[in-house]
Amino acid sequence: MSSYILSFRAQSDRTAGAAEEAAWGQWFGEIGAHIADSGHRVGSVRTLGPAGDGRKDTLAGYVVINADDLDAAVKLASGCPGLKHGASVEVGEAI
Repeated sequence: MSSYILSFRAQSDRTAGAAEEAAWGQWFGEIGAHIADSGHRVGSVRTLGPAGDGRKDTLAGYVVINADDLDAAVKLASGCPGLKHGASVEVGEAI
């Protein structure tokens, strides 16, 4: 079993409503057995590196999970409620 980082990206001015907040809580309950580090939401962000890459989203938070492989981690991440509300999830193996 390996560890995977789920990084959540969203528009910097985005605020989740009460229904979405509840959905996040439910999703974390569903994947709870896989969570290695419950992570954090992210506040202020500054991006370093090449400018003009067209990205309009920023890091919004992260969680670390345990999964058998990358495909299993992606399957767990696919239930993220943010995906239904314009956010994205990047899944990466911790090495």
